[in-house]
Amino acid sequence: MTSLFVIIVLGLLAIAIWQLTKMFDLTQVGDVDNSQIANDGDNNTQGYLMFGFLAFIYIFSIFGLFKWGPLVLHTPASKHGAEVDNLMNVTWILIFTVQAITQVLLHFFAFKYRGKKDQKALFFSDSTKLEVIWSGIPAVVLAILILFGLYAWTNIMFVDKNEDTIVIEVYAQQFKWTARYSGADNVLGKANVRLIEGVNTLGVDLSDPNAQDDIVVSELHIPKGKKIHFKFRSQDVLHSAYFPYFRAQMNCVPGMVTEFAFEPVYTSAEYRALPYMVEKVANINSIRAKKSIELVANGETALDPYTFDFLLLCNKICGASHYNMQMKVIVDTPEDYKKWLNDKPTLVQEVKTANAPKPLEGGTGVDSTKAKDSSAIAKMAMK
Repeated sequence: MTSLFVIIVLGLLAIAIWQLTKMFDLTQVGDVDNSQIANDGDNNTQGYLMFGFLAFIYIFSIFGLFKWGPLVLHTPASKHGAEVDNLMNVTWILIFTVQAITQVLLHFFAFKYRGKKDQKALFFSDSTKLEVIWSGIPAVVLAILILFGLYAWTNIMFVDKNEDTIVIEVYAQQFKWTARYSGADNVLGKANVRLIEGVNTLGVDLSDPNAQDDIVVSELHIPKGKKIHFKFRSQDVLHSAYFPYFRAQMNCVPGMVTEFAFEPVYTSAEYRALPYMVEKVANINSIRAKKSIELVANGETALDPYTFDFLLLCNKICGASHYNMQMKVIVDTPEDYKKWLNDKPTLVQEVKTANAPKPLEGGTGVDSTKAKDSSAIAKMAMK
C-alpha cells in the first residue's frame, strides 16, 4: 500500500512540474524563439550537459566502488577459483580502460563539435586505416580473452577418468536440492523419473548393482583437498546449480545429465576463520542486532545471529519459491567426511525400512495381515 501511495505521489508531482513549465512559457514576454529549431545557445547548453553527464558517470562509479565493493565475493574456496577471479579481473580492467577512453572522447567531441551557425560537418565515405584499427584491436583483445576463458573452462570441466575423484549427484526439483553419493564403488546407480516412488524420490533403479550402496541426503558434505565430480539432473524445469564461493555453476536440464568438478581448498571452519569473513559476519550481526531491537519493540521475535555456511543456490528463476531453493554445503576434513558418510544408511536400506510391515498396536511386530488370517482360521475351526 505504501509503495502504491509513493507511485501516486510521484505521478502527481510529475504532472505538477509539467503544468508549471507550461505556465512559465505562457508568462514569457518579449522575443521568444518558438521555431523549435536548436540555436547556438541550445547547442552550447547540450554540450555542457554532456560534460555534466560524464562527471555523473565517473562520480557514481567511484562511489559505487567504495560503497558496494566490500560486498562482492572475496577469497575463492576452490582450487580453480583463482583462475576464474583472474579472468574476471582482467576483463574488468579491459572494460574500464576502454570505457574511460571511449566515453571521454565521446563526450569531448560532442562538446567540441557542437552545432554552430553556418558550420558544416566534414564528411568522408571511408577510411581503411581507421577500419583496421577499430576492428583489429578489439578482435585481438577478444581472441586473447576467449582463449584465456577456454583454458579456465577446460580446467573446470575436464575430469580424467583415471583421476581419483568422488562422484556425487545433485538432483534439482522445485524447490529443493537433494544429493546422492555413489558409495564405496564410486559409481552412481541408474535412475529414471518413472521410478520415483515413496522414499525413492530420485527415481534410482534399485535393481542396478551400482545402486546398492548409493546414499541420498539433503545436506551436502564434501572433503577438503579431494576433487568432487558433480553430476546434475532436474526433475521438472531448468535450474542452475550455483556454488558462488567455489566459483562454479552448471545448468540442470530435464532429461539430461550435466557435470563439472572442483576441489575445495578450505574447510567450512577454516573459511569462517578468514579475517575478511570474521569482519563480514560481525557486520551482518551488528545490522541484525539493530533490527532485532526494532522487532522486539513491536512484539515480534528477534533475529538469530548469522553464521556463515557455504551454500548451493539456484541461479535460474524456476518458480515462485526460487529464492528459497538452497542447500547447505559443508566442507569437512577427510576424516570427518568419512565418519559422516559411514553413519548414513544407503537408499536400499531406507526403502526396506519404509516398506517393512508395521507392528500391530500393542503387539511385537506381528504382520497384521497374517494376524487377520489366523483369526479367521481359528473361527472356522471352532465351527
